[in-house]
This record gives sequence, C-alpha cells and structure tokens, in this order.
Amino acid sequence: MRSFISGSAGSNRYALLAGAAAVALSLPGAAFAQDQELAEPDADEMPLETEEQDLGNVIVVTATKREQTLQETPISVSVTSGETLQQAQIRDVLDLQTVTPSLRVSQLQTSSASTFIIRGFGNGDNNFGIEPSVGVFIDGVFRSRSAAALSDLPNVQRIEVLNGPQSTLFGKNASAGVISVVTREPQFTFGGSVEAVYGNYNTFVLKGDVTGPITDTVAFSLDGSYQRRDGYAKIVNLDEDINDRNRWSTRAQLLFEPSPDLKIRAIADYSRIDEVCCQVGTLIAGPAAGAITALGGQFSPPSDFFEYESYLNQVPTNEVDNYGASIQADWNIGAFTLTSITAYRELENFFESDIDFASVDNSTEFRDQKVETFTQEFRLTSDFDGPLNFLLGGFYFDETISQESGLRNGTQIRDFFELLAGADPVAVLTGQPSLFNAVEAGLGLPQESIFGTALLSDERFGFDNTAWSVFGTIDFEPFDGLVFTVGGNYTDDKKDFELSQTSFDPLANINLVDAFIVGGIAQALAIPPSQVTPDVINGFATNPATAPFFAGIAAAAVDPAQNQLLALQPFQFIPPFLDVPNAVEDGKTRDDKFTYLLRAAYQISNEVNVYASYATGFKASSINLSRDSRPLNTDYIAGPRGSTILAPSSPIRDAGLAVPNLSTGSRFAGPEETEVYEVGLKAQWPGFGFNLALFDQTIEGFQSFAFTGTGFALRNAGKQSVKGFEFDATATPTDGLVLTFALTHLDPLYDDFPGSVLGDLTGQRPGGIPSWAIATSATYTHEWDSGTRLITRVDYNHESNTDINNGLPTYNAQLGNTEIFRREVNLVNGSMTLALNNGLEVGGYVRNLFNDQYILTVFDGVAQAGTVLGYPSQPRTYGGVVRFKF
Repeated sequence: MRSFISGSAGSNRYALLAGAAAVALSLPGAAFAQDQELAEPDADEMPLETEEQDLGNVIVVTATKREQTLQETPISVSVTSGETLQQAQIRDVLDLQTVTPSLRVSQLQTSSASTFIIRGFGNGDNNFGIEPSVGVFIDGVFRSRSAAALSDLPNVQRIEVLNGPQSTLFGKNASAGVISVVTREPQFTFGGSVEAVYGNYNTFVLKGDVTGPITDTVAFSLDGSYQRRDGYAKIVNLDEDINDRNRWSTRAQLLFEPSPDLKIRAIADYSRIDEVCCQVGTLIAGPAAGAITALGGQFSPPSDFFEYESYLNQVPTNEVDNYGASIQADWNIGAFTLTSITAYRELENFFESDIDFASVDNSTEFRDQKVETFTQEFRLTSDFDGPLNFLLGGFYFDETISQESGLRNGTQIRDFFELLAGADPVAVLTGQPSLFNAVEAGLGLPQESIFGTALLSDERFGFDNTAWSVFGTIDFEPFDGLVFTVGGNYTDDKKDFELSQTSFDPLANINLVDAFIVGGIAQALAIPPSQVTPDVINGFATNPATAPFFAGIAAAAVDPAQNQLLALQPFQFIPPFLDVPNAVEDGKTRDDKFTYLLRAAYQISNEVNVYASYATGFKASSINLSRDSRPLNTDYIAGPRGSTILAPSSPIRDAGLAVPNLSTGSRFAGPEETEVYEVGLKAQWPGFGFNLALFDQTIEGFQSFAFTGTGFALRNAGKQSVKGFEFDATATPTDGLVLTFALTHLDPLYDDFPGSVLGDLTGQRPGGIPSWAIATSATYTHEWDSGTRLITRVDYNHESNTDINNGLPTYNAQLGNTEIFRREVNLVNGSMTLALNNGLEVGGYVRNLFNDQYILTVFDGVAQAGTVLGYPSQPRTYGGVVRFKF
C-alpha cells in the first residue's frame, strides 16, 4: 500500500528554528505568549505600571475578566497580538493554530463545517445540535456554531486561547476551553488603514478601517474586508475550481463615553461566504470503483491524492450569511464595575454537495439551516484595596435552530446499485429489465420504483435551547503575593427538539425478514399478504396449532440461504424514521450542574509567579439533528436484522410506534463533565520570559461524533482523559530580535469507551491528537534613524506523527482496524515588511514555504464499502502586501 505519512524531512531542516527560543515554565495556566514583542499597549491597555512596560514584552489580557498582565494571569492562556496576525497573514481562526500549539482547527465537509479542539477535546463541526466543547467568543459574545466564527478576523487587538474548562468566567459553559477574540474599540483620534494583498491562485484581499471622534464623547469605527481566491483544486470533468475563497464582511461600531465612569460600545456586523468547498481525494478505491467506471464515471485515483483533482457531477454550493449586533455597557460605581453585554445574532447556512465524490450522477445532499441566538450577560466586579475581591455574573442564552435537509437521487443511482448487487452489466447499460425489476415484481412494488424517486429523504428538524447560569469568583489575598480563588457556576439548560423525516425509497420501507414472515403466513393460511395484519401474525404465532409453523418460518426468514431477500439489505440506506416527539420520546433534555474552581497563586518575586488549581466543567446534552437520529436502546430493541415482528418487548414496540428497519442509536448524547488538575509557573525578566503548565484533564461522557459511511453516530464515551504540559518562552537576545518557542505535549487515553462505533476502545489512545506540537518564531526588526523599519519573520509549526483516527467503521472494521492512516505536520511560514515612517508598508509573505503535504482526515466512502476518501492539506500560498496606516 502507498504510504500517506507526511514527510519528516523538515524536522532536521528546521531544528535550528525550534531551538532558537528560550525555555519557559508556568504551572496550571501556562500562557503561550507568542510574539509578545509586538504587543505595544494601546490607550485602553495603559493601566500597566511603568516598570512593567519597560520590560518591552508585557501583554495585558482579560482572560480572567479583569485587565492583568500575562504573567499575573493564573490560567493557561495563549495570546496572539493583532500585529502578529497581520504579519503572519492569518485571516481567520483556521490559521490561528499555527501559532497556538494547544489549538487545532479543521475545515472539512463545507466552508461552514469546522471543529475547534483544545488539548485534544472538541466536536460539533457537522451537526448544529451538538454544542461545541470549545467556546468561541468575539468581543464577549458567544458564537454558538462554528460557522458563525469563520469570517475574516476584523481589526483584531488580540486573541486569547484559554485552555481547560472556563465555566466560572464565561456564563456559557465550555468544557474544553475558550477562544476569545478581542477587537479594537473606536478611538477618539482620527485614523485608519487600508490594505491590499495579491497572491498566487489569483488571491485578492482588500481590507480597510477608519475610526475617529463624532463628538467629544462619541467615537466611531468602520471596517470591512473582501477576500477572493481561485480554488487550489480542480473539478476536472466540470472544469471548475474547488476550495476557492469568496467572502466579505463589514462592521460598524459606536463608542459612547458620556462620563469617565460610563462606557457603552455598540457593534453591528455582517459577513457573507459563497464558496466552492471542499476538495476530497481517494486514498483507497474499493469494489464500487468498478461500478463507477462501468457507468462512464471517473474519480480521483489514489496515486494522485495530492494532485488536487476531483471528479463530481455538480459544483458544490456553500453559502453562509452571518450577522448580528451587540451592546456592551461598563459602568464604574465606586469600587465596583457593572458590565452588561446584550447580543442578537442570526446565521443562515446552505450547502449542497455531491456525496459520492465521483462524476457519476448518484446522489447529492443539501442542508438549509437557520440559527437565531439571543444572549444577555451581566457582571459585577470589585476593585477593593483590601484582601477580598469578587466577580459575580449572570448569563442567559436563547437559541432557535431550524433545518431542512435531504438526499436527492441522481439519474444513475439505480444503475450504480444494480451493478453493485451483481446485475448483468449489459442488461443494466442497455436498459433491459434487470435485478431490481425482479425484486419489485416479487415484492409487489411498481416497476422502476427502487431508487427511482426524486428524493431519497426529506428532513425537517427544529430545536430550541434556553439556558441560564450564575457564575463568579472570589479572590482572597491574606498578604501581598498570595491569592486564593474560589469560583462557581450553576447552569440550567433546557432543550426541546422536533425531528421528522420522509424516506421515499420503497425498498427501504420494507423489512426483508418481516416480508418473508408475512409471505409465509399468507401461504400457510391461503390468504393474500395484505390480510396478514398484526393481529393475524400474533394469533398465528401464539396458537398452539400453528406456533411450530411460525417458529419454522421465523428461522427461515433470518437465514440468508432460505431468505434470498436478505441480500438486498445493504441497499436499504435510508429506512423510515420515527418522528420525535412521540408517545415514548418527549423530545426534551433537561440538565443542570454546579461546577467550581479552587486555585492558589503566589508571586514568589516581581519576576516569578506560581499557581495550582483544581477545576470542574460542564457541557449540556447535545441533540443529533440528523437523519441518523435513532431511539435509545432503552426505548427500543430491534429484532434480528431489524425485524419488528421478532422484536422483543420495548416501550416503542409495545406502543405500536415501530417502523420498518428501525434501529437504535442516539437521539442525543448526555452531558460532558470535566475535571482538571493544573499547576503552573510564570516568569518574566527584561528580555526573557517563560511559562509552563502541567495538567491532568478528564472528561466524563465525552460526546463522540463519528461518520459511519452513510450517516453520523453520536455517542457518549464513558471517560476520556489527557495528561500533558504546555510550555512557552520569549527571548530578545539582541535589539530588534525576538525569539518565541511554544511546546505542547499530550498523552490522551480512552479510559472507558465500550460503545464506540468501532467497538470497545477502552485503553486505546484517541486518534487525531499528536503527542507533540510546536510553534516557534523568529522576528527581526531593523530600524533606521528615520524611523523606517524592515520587519522579517519566520515561524514554524510542527505536529508529530500520529494516527488520524482510531479506524473507520466500514473500511477498518473489515480489517480488524489494522490499517490506520497517519499524519505529520511541518509548516514553515515567512514574511518581510518594509514599514516607512509615513505610514506606508510594503511586504511579502509565504505560507507553507516547503509545500508540506499531509492528510487532514479520512472517512468511509458514502455507500461504497471498502473505499476510503480524505481531505488533503492546503498547498503553498504566497503574495505581496501594500498597507497604509493613517
């Protein structure tokens, strides 16, 4: 088999870069302060003491909802400044992971489907009913779906990535961590900037912002961006690009400061994405490849996985509209500050994709989703001179989701499955009556009806979620330098959902065991099958005179040698759906939980801080908003091969609700509960600083979401844990040169997961989590007497070789999970900017300089057993930048 392990040739080549930065220590909340040298404080960051500012690499953060220096912040937080984002050409959160080794971000199925992972925990990318384990907040407003957090990063001041549960600081629980984006406020001094970028693949980016005063107490800002890029992949047979960029965003702000004690900030924004996504290549071509070829279709061959060529029967559509408004008010009342953040947001997401990833016209999937979210947060913080201070907050969340989705049958889907079923190719290709025609005649179905409907399924889902929480912390400082913190959060979460689906294919609506039994009883009683009612079946099965005959018919019905209809079961892809709510399932989840934090922090000296903490976290139940939603096994137990007639007693069966081929799975997954022990050390001297965090983090009931080949399974893992450390350092060995180094080591484990789609994973290492992740950079600024600067930056991002996942439910299940795909990442990025003293800047950049190639992830071919598909990494990109600041 061809090896798809990304090359490690870069490892030695870039070892010098990795070793150039100094070492850093920090206990339970190490801060990954990349590029601190660039974080020159803004006007709103001035509460720093002069002595600290003179260090030259001090960053102010609000991770604890108070302004503190990074060294003083006793949690594990990495900070990326707006200037670093600008120099590194990081335009959205997808690229943020290259400077934050504890964070992973992936965009896979569509432009709107992304997963954020911190310390190996994360989910929620392809199902709007799943709460994210990593919360994304932009200017204090929770973005509940990843699609609402993907627009170009607007006028960013800094991005803080908080590792571990943050329930005592953020009203909306996030069991794995938080990404907090802080943008720049309007200024009372007129200014702004305009930027233009042109690069390979005809990349064109235009960004601009302007800010200034309206009156002495009112300031404004406007910013916007437009980004366009040709696709770096090609749909060969349609001569169309794929993986392009076509998005724009705009935002307006007003800042009211009627008095020194009152500040009100209003923000309104709108963004639009209209792109063709995403490139998929073939890694293993299974038996279905022959049927595709026989029908004149094409697919990307495994040998060309990184050639970025695909074959589809239609161009994918991805449209995302994301808009909203927020008002934040901060009122200082003596030693107290009262903060209110009110926000309303809407997200509209539509996509349609070819799901067989070949040029045959088999099937497409579409989803039309809308999300409406209202949030309200209140916080009261104190600033006493005495030993006691506190933060008290309340948070309200109200979200409504609607979704219409389905699968469309293509013109060749019937022929495709005829060939897979073993039909005569000549008969299929010449349109002669074939296998399915005989099946239709035998089952009394209309001719040409199997896979002959316009839609394979049509789905309508509704979801309402309301939650409220009370949260806060108390800091007690018995003497200078020693602070004890106690925090808590009580959350009450309610979800109500409605799921309905129509499955149109007539074959999928027939249970082949039950059909055999009905036919056998009809023959034994000499009556038409239509007269074999449930009462007739029950009487035949329980009558002592006929019970032995029923037992014989039932035994034959589940025996493939006697019931040849069973060979058709693999073609019953979308069986009938049991709508929710129903008499057994009420379509509701109700969760509440108290989580807490205990922490001690001690300032050993002006340069060194240490801390130790214990924290718990919580994430409420998630709902499986998909056609794969199935009753829990406590509500229904299917009979052999999905038989309803042979099914044992269960609430759904006894209520007469069972539909043909009903199986069990998950309507929802129960809550996640997090526990983390962490110790940390933070140190900062002139020209050098380091941080180290050591942690042991466990999630009980981790919500696992896995693709099974025709759908998705939502399951709770019993227990998943990770031990490791996070380390970062910054050094300025000489004027103008800044070196950074950040390292994350993770040792994850499925402590208890017997019910995964791959079987019992207990004791195994979860796939997709690298043992080692490195982010390091070197920035040199040469400044002339005139004030003109030449800024050169090189950064390197590495992820050690690791299994992409724990196997594939279809492909690897046949091989006993013996063939696992792996990946290793070695990315080198660079930029050079000439900043003139008149505000004009000219530069160039390159991302993935050495064109490192690796697999993002893999999945089973849709209804193509034995086929493995995957997403290739993005190739090298480069371009030039012109920027003017005024």
